[in-house]
Amino acid sequence: MSAHSASSEITFHPEHTGGTKKIWKTFWLLSVITIIELGIGLAIYNIHKGANPNATLVLFFKGMVCILTLAKAYYIVSIFMHLGDEIRNFMMTIVVPLCLFIWFIIAFLWDGTSWKNLRNTNAGSREYKVEQHEKHIPEKGAKD
Repeated sequence: MSAHSASSEITFHPEHTGGTKKIWKTFWLLSVITIIELGIGLAIYNIHKGANPNATLVLFFKGMVCILTLAKAYYIVSIFMHLGDEIRNFMMTIVVPLCLFIWFIIAFLWDGTSWKNLRNTNAGSREYKVEQHEKHIPEKGAKD
């Protein structure tokens, strides 16, 4: 048995190839994505400024902005933080907790919304009525 064992997981990149070419490629890619995001933001602003904003179109544009932002974040982490050059196990120790943290935030927002919607319905046993909620709020200047 040899003193060194070969593993497909361990790779070393001692030299950085590409130099300024890679930097310019990154610059132009991130610039184009940012300009597209700004264009979509301007479109959303103009849609909201109109008399009847199209909610479906706005939602589509917001989804596109989220996708482009995630693509930029991935590229920034991969290039500037050099995560793209690391071994797979190390990448997973960063990416998996990040995904779990994002899930954690979404789950708590979802649960908080559920509690907000159920707070005046005795946990769903009766229908929520706006008038019922408003009669418990004292008017300004009224004495109890």
